[in-house]
Amino acid sequence: MWFLFALGSSIFAALTSILAKIGIEGVNSNLATAIRTFVVLLMSWGMVFITNTQGGIAEISRRSWLFLILSGIATGASWLCYYKALQIGEASKVIPIDKLSVVITMILAAVILHEQFTPKSILGCILIGAGTLLMVL
Repeated sequence: MWFLFALGSSIFAALTSILAKIGIEGVNSNLATAIRTFVVLLMSWGMVFITNTQGGIAEISRRSWLFLILSGIATGASWLCYYKALQIGEASKVIPIDKLSVVITMILAAVILHEQFTPKSILGCILIGAGTLLMVL
């Protein structure tokens, strides 16, 4: 089931990029990010209430709060950078560079979370990095 959700994520991420590139025309990138964030906020809280999981807020540990807040700050910074890059650059070049996050995430997972690289994951990182360079140069 995780694979279907991951596939859905990639499809919606692709749509996000294309729709954003079209929608950002003539709009300040920070304002566009704020509008997008507002819509995401509404959808997220809507799902919390639809699934009746709002009661779980009290059970969240301080550590989880800290890392969820830091993750939110990182997400906001990422989106602000992404929208500005998308506004002034070509989508076909901005998006592959943005997807280098896969490689960076794998490196951080190894360093911070002590997850193990396999020969297959190392090769995948190299190919993603090389493919990105090939697409943007």
